[in-house]
Amino acid sequence: MARHGKRYLALEQQLDRQKYYPLADAVTMIKGMANAKFDETVELHFHLGIDPRHSDQQVRSTVLLPHGLGKTVRVLVFAEGEDARSAEAAGADIVADDEVIRRIQNENFLDFDATLAVPSMMPKVGRLGRILGTRGLMPNPKAGTVVQPGDLGHAIQELKAGRVEFRNDKTANLHIPVGKASFQTKQILENAQAIFDAVNRVKPSGIKGLYVRRAVLTSTMAPGIRIDLTTVSAS
Repeated sequence: MARHGKRYLALEQQLDRQKYYPLADAVTMIKGMANAKFDETVELHFHLGIDPRHSDQQVRSTVLLPHGLGKTVRVLVFAEGEDARSAEAAGADIVADDEVIRRIQNENFLDFDATLAVPSMMPKVGRLGRILGTRGLMPNPKAGTVVQPGDLGHAIQELKAGRVEFRNDKTANLHIPVGKASFQTKQILENAQAIFDAVNRVKPSGIKGLYVRRAVLTSTMAPGIRIDLTTVSAS
């Protein structure tokens, strides 16, 4: 287990680790704790009552954060010909042709934060699964990142505005960025509420018992704060 430094341990003393805090209180607390020399990222971590071994209990979707992520999102689009020109006109930072695909495959080129693809490019993009998949960058129809050419403009703008993809890991957890610690309290709250709403909307139908078992709000350098789920508005 990793050992924490004096700063982290001092912050931990401000918490009752057995207590579940109202969401609004947790946001206020995390903003006070995120006092590193850089603008820390605020995150929500969920533990879900799913069995990740079952294909019908996978949780994967996207959420459009009303206040974005507080950073510039570099979007790469896999497209060719007229579709590539449309992507460039819509604001894509990189349009991936065969040469860019080769660089990703052979040179580990990953100078982007999000990807989109038109369906006709997926046979080529499929070769990059091992590289992009482990980083959450593989275009996928279920996540809305494989789009028809006519929808590229809308999809690019949503990604740049703060659309975030999430999916459960092998231990039934979700890890979702909420924004930056420098955001106003109201902005973090509204982003967090949008995330809770999105997670609840994609509850698998086969789940028996509690779906969201625990939610924790944290930041890059701060301890996690357990959320009282009864204080989160129902979507």
